[in-house]
Amino acid sequence: MNVRTRLARWGAVIATATLVSLAVTPAHAADTYVPITGSGSTWSQNALDQWRKNVANNYGMTVNYNGTGSSAGRNDFINQTVDFAISEIPFQSQPEDGSPPETPTSSYAYMPIVAGGTSLMYNLKIGGKRVTNLRLSGEVIAKIFSGQISNWNDPAIQADNPALAMPDRPITPVYRSDGSGTSAQFTLWMSKQFPSIWTQGMRSQFPQINASFKGQNGSLGVAGYVSQNYGEGAITYVEYSYAMKSGFPVAKVLNKAGYFVEPTYQSVAVALMSAAINPDLTQNLDGVYNSGDPRSYPMSSYSYMIVPTQTNKIFTAEKGKTLSIFASYMICEGQQSAKDLGYSPLPMNLVQAGSDVIAKIPGTAGAVDFNKCNNPTFKPGDSPSNNQLAQSAPNPPDCDKQGPTQCLDGTGGAQEETPATGSGGVSGDGAGGTGATGGDTTGAAANAASAVAAGGEPVYDANGNLVSGSASGVAAAAVSSPFTLAEDGWGTPQFVMLAAGVLVVAAILVPPLMARRRGGGSRG
Repeated sequence: MNVRTRLARWGAVIATATLVSLAVTPAHAADTYVPITGSGSTWSQNALDQWRKNVANNYGMTVNYNGTGSSAGRNDFINQTVDFAISEIPFQSQPEDGSPPETPTSSYAYMPIVAGGTSLMYNLKIGGKRVTNLRLSGEVIAKIFSGQISNWNDPAIQADNPALAMPDRPITPVYRSDGSGTSAQFTLWMSKQFPSIWTQGMRSQFPQINASFKGQNGSLGVAGYVSQNYGEGAITYVEYSYAMKSGFPVAKVLNKAGYFVEPTYQSVAVALMSAAINPDLTQNLDGVYNSGDPRSYPMSSYSYMIVPTQTNKIFTAEKGKTLSIFASYMICEGQQSAKDLGYSPLPMNLVQAGSDVIAKIPGTAGAVDFNKCNNPTFKPGDSPSNNQLAQSAPNPPDCDKQGPTQCLDGTGGAQEETPATGSGGVSGDGAGGTGATGGDTTGAAANAASAVAAGGEPVYDANGNLVSGSASGVAAAAVSSPFTLAEDGWGTPQFVMLAAGVLVVAAILVPPLMARRRGGGSRG
């Protein structure tokens, strides 16, 4: 082979490697970014942490996040100690504790980032066997968390659960001790639907009702308490994702159509079709609470990123570029992982609204390209009112209808069937909302359980304090360190570079070796 031919082939190989690199490396991978920092919600933190990891691997982007609760996040944003905040509720003009109005000193906007269901995660056994199919009406839930129902064999709970012989065991309600958007959403639902039972209105700071109530810090704190052995008899309100990660069940909640429904990604998507979106993109959930669709989960809602729309003492245009690309990733590609993490992807109308918000961020990299927005709720050409997940959501099985029968199938992160100890137990046979999502939920729960086991499962005392083991899976994870390429191993850019290097070496070495072999063959 002459030199000209060899150089031509070498050039072709390098060109091919370059095209492969361009094809598989994200468009922003070659850009440089300044780190950004946020704080706030733990409700949406499981999704946020996955997205931060993804952009670190794919873009080399550092996004720091401190899960201190929605109230603390909003306060940090007001004090300009963070670049963004995450909250389930907007700034409060009349804080419940009598403190001054929450008024940022620089302009901002709310951007929905993910949907989900506030679930009732619990730890209960009957005859030594774990209960995974508990059903609770809204009135019962409100009475439990207002201290009016205190035992699991209360006649009202028994009436909701005909397949179970409810045990004579005290109920331990576990609540958020920190200022929480989850508490606000949960108490708002109770105050709207059962005002004569829950009389304290929307509360970010959940009150200590009586001595049987246990307060814990953060979503991981309440989930961690319920999931311990001493937590038997406990129930808490927490985002569905945490029950999945903990391997624990959630109660099916009675909706207005008369069905007990689990907060799967599809039941949340159906429910939020009835949400009213205010001009500032905050949510009015009255229609969600009262949805007559049998597939809907009544405690469904959105979480928000609060973003600056002007520079301030810490937020620069350079940070705005990073934040805008991170935000675009979240509402498009990031939504692909939402259902596996225990959330529900944003629909098209909110992605469009989010794109408008992104365009207002100083230093923005630009609005969302909807032809490249890989969001599972819509495809190019869809109407903004459509939601692919809601349209395909199955009806609940007949045994989930309020009445004398009850499905035995497991929920949340506990998919095993519960043995019937009362009359009316029926298997859902994989039909309806729970059965349709069982494969996804089981896989996510198994992956989460493996991750916890690998890091050493933490052990807590009866007050929820860490006794031994790694807290990285529970309490300490409320403060998240930045994800970096060194921490998480090689991402797509690194593999592309390696592949290109191998191809170049092959282009140099292989042709001479082949020429020698052909030459040797002709001499023989």
